[in-house]
Amino acid sequence: MPRTKATTKVTKKTTKAPSKVSAKKKAAKKEEDVVVTPAPSAEKQEVITQFQVKLGDTGSPEVQAALLTKRIGKLVTHLKGNPSDNHSRRGLLGIVSKRRRLLNYLEKKDDKRYKMIAIKLGLSK
Repeated sequence: MPRTKATTKVTKKTTKAPSKVSAKKKAAKKEEDVVVTPAPSAEKQEVITQFQVKLGDTGSPEVQAALLTKRIGKLVTHLKGNPSDNHSRRGLLGIVSKRRRLLNYLEKKDDKRYKMIAIKLGLSK
């Protein structure tokens, strides 16, 4: 059987010079890379003001535990309606563990503050 040559078609790719539009898009993208933290929602701000130790406090264990408790409440409500949502269930367990660690730290640091926050949040150990 005679061999035949395979013919291949070669196409030449041309490159375009960068246009001003793409340069503008690149500049806009660089501006988007800047991370701006949004202001907390009204609900979150309410919890912060209720549990803050001093004005402008958002990082104290009391505030963090209160915010986690709020998230736990929302997830529990979600899981009651969606009992097979195991991804959310795993997230809930992580949040509960984080809150427990915060409260253990607070109990070691200042037992009086721990008891006050436990009463306010309705928690028992």
